[in-house]
Amino acid sequence: MTAFATELARFVGRFDLASLPPEVVEKARACLLNAYGVALDCHDTPYAPVARAAALAMDGERHESDRKDGATLLGDGRRTSVGGACLANSALFHGRAQEDSCGAAHFGTILAPLLTAMIEAGHAPVSRLLPALVAGYEAGGALEQAFAGATTPGGFRSSAIYGTVAAAAAAARLLDLDEARFAAALSNAASFAGGVLQSFADGTDEWRYQVGLVARNGLVAAELARAGSASAPHAFEGKSGFVKAFARADMDVAALVRAFGRDWAILRTAFKPYPVCAFNQTPVIAALALREQLAGRTPGRARVRMNPYEMGYAGMDSKGPFHSVSGTLMSIPFCIAATLVRGSPTMRMMTTYDDAAVNALVPNIELVPDSAVPTLSAVIEVETQDGARLVRDERMTARDYSYGRAEVSAMIRRIGVEQNVPPHAFDAIERFVEDLPGGRIETIVEAFGALPRANAPQIRLTA
Repeated sequence: MTAFATELARFVGRFDLASLPPEVVEKARACLLNAYGVALDCHDTPYAPVARAAALAMDGERHESDRKDGATLLGDGRRTSVGGACLANSALFHGRAQEDSCGAAHFGTILAPLLTAMIEAGHAPVSRLLPALVAGYEAGGALEQAFAGATTPGGFRSSAIYGTVAAAAAAARLLDLDEARFAAALSNAASFAGGVLQSFADGTDEWRYQVGLVARNGLVAAELARAGSASAPHAFEGKSGFVKAFARADMDVAALVRAFGRDWAILRTAFKPYPVCAFNQTPVIAALALREQLAGRTPGRARVRMNPYEMGYAGMDSKGPFHSVSGTLMSIPFCIAATLVRGSPTMRMMTTYDDAAVNALVPNIELVPDSAVPTLSAVIEVETQDGARLVRDERMTARDYSYGRAEVSAMIRRIGVEQNVPPHAFDAIERFVEDLPGGRIETIVEAFGALPRANAPQIRLTA
């Protein structure tokens, strides 16, 4: 069997719109629309301004005369290097934690900013955007599905370790590297990957910036390969390679290769209707149904059964006290308590840390890991203060969250009303996605330029 990096390069390096299944191309359009749309809805979160300041401090500002040598800080208007734009724009796309999820990885926050910046800087034509996007999802998604069950409990974040491979694959496909250079880019990414989960447990912000660093490292991996780097052919399956290091496992290269083109990772990609962790989407949906059944009665206690993989994720079992949205959106008890007491989660709810009714219920929510409950499912039992008992068994899969473009459009526009995003900004990104492989990347830059008060965060995200 040929080295995994070569086999993967051979598969994703050949993608074009004519050879990809129509449903894969359409899902890629939905993923791109979701990424841009949620990013527009993130304009008043504070993470992008922090990342912009860091990017400009490191890489400097580029001016109009440097147009072919830089990219726009979306929603800001200034320009910097492509790598700097990746760092800043990924933080913007990740601002609500409402991006897409491929397993536990959020590839949309990595790939859309990376490819947008590269195309704007003139590295490739816009016609390669969709094939490069699919290449990224497939490269990262194949590894995530195979090994996240081992790497996540080990403390590694899927977006960080698999996202680096995804970013390198997307950049390599956009640059149209040949098979050998493509494989070198993937091997470089295996060496550049890394990122831990502790910030979720501590309620801090490192995870907001990981995705931008991942995009930047993927770009570096591809550019080094293009320049002629000598890269380990067995970077993934070797005894000191990616899989041994992160998953502490052996790699069945043949089995992974057999799945190429049969189990499309992008088709497993799910979207988030609420600004909470992907693993909290179904608990929130179950809690909303229970809230209807409560009919005004006050919940006193609750017991939640979920899959141990999800319940064991960093920050999921936290009961506070909460001081940041990084803590609340991860916490199963907080998300359920807030939903039972106040209804559908909004950013305002998730950033209200002193709600007495919510905080009184949080300690009374018991978490029970149960391997009989599938992932993306939850069983919630609520006892009311007057002695009633209500149960909701919510079984969902990624398919339930795999929205089409019409559903994505409705969702991002619904959030846009809350966030005061001009409707014509959504019109522009929808037109751009529809027109691919034609169109102009400047349409995206202009859509973000229409955002209100882009540099003035309005949401209180820490106590």
